[in-house]
Amino acid sequence: MSEIIKDVPHHDALLDTSGLYCPEPIMLMHNKVRDMASGDVLKVIATDPATTRDVPKFCQFLGHELLQQTSDSDQYWYFIRLA
Repeated sequence: MSEIIKDVPHHDALLDTSGLYCPEPIMLMHNKVRDMASGDVLKVIATDPATTRDVPKFCQFLGHELLQQTSDSDQYWYFIRLA
């Protein structure tokens, strides 16, 4: 089902993991957040359906806030505020 992204949060950095599969998107996210400051927002673009499970768990484990999770066909967008 297609969802239209409304009220897209501002983001400080973008990570496009399109075409990559588990565990690569999460590994790249982990590396990216190391270079960011607390309170920054990271936008992640993914095509791996496993990210719908992995990204929320990543946020929960590290204390980050998942601001928005949206999908459209075979693409997924995540907005994460860093702890």
